[in-house]
Formats: sequence, structure tokens, C-alpha cells
Amino acid sequence: MDEPRFEDGWRVDERCMNCDVSRQLAPGLIGEENGRAVVLRQPHGRTEARQIHAAAHACPTRSIRPPAGRLEPGLDPFPLALDDTVHLCGHNSPHTAGANSYLLRRADGTSMMVDTPRWSPALATRYEALGPLTDVLLTHRDHAAHGRRYADRFGARLWIHEGDLDAAPDADRVLRGTHPTEIAEGVTAHPLPGHTRGSVLYLADERYCFSGDSFYWSRTTSDIEVAENVTWYSIEELAASLGRTAHRLRFEWLLPGHGDRRRLPGDDMARRLRRLTVRTRELRPRPVDFTATRW
Repeated sequence: MDEPRFEDGWRVDERCMNCDVSRQLAPGLIGEENGRAVVLRQPHGRTEARQIHAAAHACPTRSIRPPAGRLEPGLDPFPLALDDTVHLCGHNSPHTAGANSYLLRRADGTSMMVDTPRWSPALATRYEALGPLTDVLLTHRDHAAHGRRYADRFGARLWIHEGDLDAAPDADRVLRGTHPTEIAEGVTAHPLPGHTRGSVLYLADERYCFSGDSFYWSRTTSDIEVAENVTWYSIEELAASLGRTAHRLRFEWLLPGHGDRRRLPGDDMARRLRRLTVRTRELRPRPVDFTATRW
């Protein structure tokens, strides 16, 4: 990655869909006003310059605009290592509502993709450089847009739950029912109907939880939350799913499709998840309202 220049003039254009991606990657530099992202202040120093360039390359609508008007490919940091095992794909897609996606590296040198970034052959080459990809794991229907193309490019297996199978009818592996399924050594799929009928989370190595849109880390509440205001299937089913599943989940990294990421000690995550399960039982159905999300 090239070194960014220090230039004023960053802005957010009118195409912003308020997906929160840029605020996750450039906290303090990009905020929210009137239902869209805004540049709060210009970056200062190399760290902040890298953050705002990461936000710009991840933005699904390419709304984070640099002073020169065009993004420089040499300043693209993705895939971005979160630790020695998981990379953030970046290049979020407008066809997945701007969802985050991840690469999970395995001990044998292979990788798995959890949900998908925007599609392009050049991006596929970038992700493939980390090692052969064996599986594309879809958490639910909203994130299925590019699954088949990535799976075909990698020669990988495409996974989805039967409850959302119409979103990926040509999937190679179909998860069924509500019981956990082992995907590979150390990687387990836990069906979690609620956000959609076929929502799934993937647990890896008792360390990483790829939660899709079932729950996420909220900067507003500093806790794990469910998106009760964007539940397409049933909030009651989500509560039941958490009650059935939460005690089986042990992880340090919470890695959602929407909302922020967070790393905490496993015992802390477990306590928070138990409390979330209790809170979710008290929720009742409400109309979908994207503006009510507690980012």
C-alpha cells in the first residue's frame, strides 16, 4: 500500500446510503448527521489518512470522496488483517446493503469467505492471494448477491440455509433445521432464524463469531444488540433462536455483517450474549425502520 498524502477537502456525496461502514473504519473523522455520513474533520497524520482511505475504498456507493475526486488504487488496504486469522474484505457491495464480509484463514493455508464484497475479477484475485478459498459461507439472503460468482471463481462450495435457499438456489451445500452443522474442522454453522427465516451464524475456533445480521456491536450502547427495527422474519423467532443457541457460543471476536466489530474476553462476550437473550425475549414486532438503528 502506498503512503497517503495529507490533503484537505474530503467530503461525502449525496449517494450515501448511511450503512455505517465508513464510520467503523474512520471513527472520529466520519460521523452521522440527518441520516447520512458526514466528514466531521479532515484527517491529520498517517494513521488518520489511512483510516479515511480505508473508509473510501469500503464505501458501497463510493460516496467518501477524496480531494482529487478519484480514489488511488495504491492506497487500497483490503483485504485488511484484523489479526493473524481474519481479514476484512472491504469493497462493500450496494447489492448486499453495504454489508461487511470476511476472509477466515485456516491452519492448512486455505481460506473461507463469509458473505461477499462487491464482485470484480480484480478483487477476487486480491482475496485469492491469501490462499486457496474452499468455501463461501452466506449468513442469510440479504448477503447472497455475489456468492455464486465468487464460489465459481474460487472453485469453492457455496453454503446457505434452506430457509433462504431461494436467494441462492444453486448453492452447493444447504444447511437444514436448527441444529449446528460442522462445516470444517473448527468451523460450525448455527442456524439462527429471526432476522430472516434462514439466518445463520458461523463460529470458528471458539474465537470468531460471524453473526451476519442476527446481532452486532453497537457504539451507541457499548453492547451487543439485535436490530429489532430491521427484522424481516420474526423477532420472537430470533429470541427463541438465541435462547436455544447462546449457551453453545464461545468467542472473543464479534464480526457482524452490519454494525461494528468488537473483541473482548470470551467470558465477557458470553455474559453479554446471555443478557442480550433476556432483553430480546421482551421485544415485540415493530415496523421496519432503517433510521432507528442504534449504530
